[in-house]
Amino acid sequence: MSVVLILGGYGAVGREAALALSGRPGTEVIVAGRNPSRARPIPGVTSVRVDAADPADLARSLEGVTTVLMCAEIGNALVARACLERGIAYVDVSASHDVLTSIEELDDLATAHGTTAALSVGLVPGVTNLLARVVAERSPDSDLHIGVLLGSGERHGSAAIAWTLDRLGVLEGSWTMAFPEPYGARSVHRFPFSDQYTLPGTIAVPSARTGLCLDSRLFTTLLAAARRPAIAGLLRRPRMRELLLKTLAKVHLGSDGFAVTVSAGEAQASFSGQSQSHATGRAAALLVRHLPGLPAGVRHIEQLVEPIAFLTELAVDGFVLDVDG
Repeated sequence: MSVVLILGGYGAVGREAALALSGRPGTEVIVAGRNPSRARPIPGVTSVRVDAADPADLARSLEGVTTVLMCAEIGNALVARACLERGIAYVDVSASHDVLTSIEELDDLATAHGTTAALSVGLVPGVTNLLARVVAERSPDSDLHIGVLLGSGERHGSAAIAWTLDRLGVLEGSWTMAFPEPYGARSVHRFPFSDQYTLPGTIAVPSARTGLCLDSRLFTTLLAAARRPAIAGLLRRPRMRELLLKTLAKVHLGSDGFAVTVSAGEAQASFSGQSQSHATGRAAALLVRHLPGLPAGVRHIEQLVEPIAFLTELAVDGFVLDVDG
């Protein structure tokens, strides 16, 4: 029996993963967080209260668990360590480079216990990492350009909005990426998603950079303005930040579509569909299903699975994979 504990399971990503894993023979799914009343019921899925920041509470929640899927940023490295010390597989969807770096330091622990810790598991990072490996193999020794187009009409939780606001203005630079229809060519603005930092080490490309845009051209223009250091600093002031979080949680201008594109030399690959939360949750659930037989140690998704096979299997959930070059 596989018992999967989803921490941060009440959010959009955790719920999508739970839906994908529930009802599978031999799999028990538990969604957990600090406020069970927020959890929308899923048939066959148990909801429990867990404070991942409380070591005793976390230890109790891990009893009998075989896999932990982390869909939040709450002491991730401490949670990963607690899992690996108990021989529990660990899967993380975080897009923060510092979070992933802190977990990478647990490689010896994971190897010693014969356990897998899978990082960069989602849409970005995750699908972008796999697309990057595909185009890098077709155009070796070329720099990677990663474009992320997200739907500004999709409903996001306050944590996801806050994560984005806090990273505005960190990196400079913009360029044009060709996205699949109906989006076409769009300007993307460099944003500190973790994939661009890890890929040069995992697939040995000279460099990688990731840019973000929104399906709404108006919101993309506002995003570009908000990246200016002075404005970004203003938006992070407590009162302004609180006001923005409340406003952005209510405003939905655009669709819930997404597209990610990676190019290197003459090669390009893209993955698109509806709802980035749906894509991230489904990708994480698929990786959980692939865990048996994966090598022990801390690895990023592009080091664990064959990209085309994995993305083709993921595309069955209503997404579109396109590879050129």
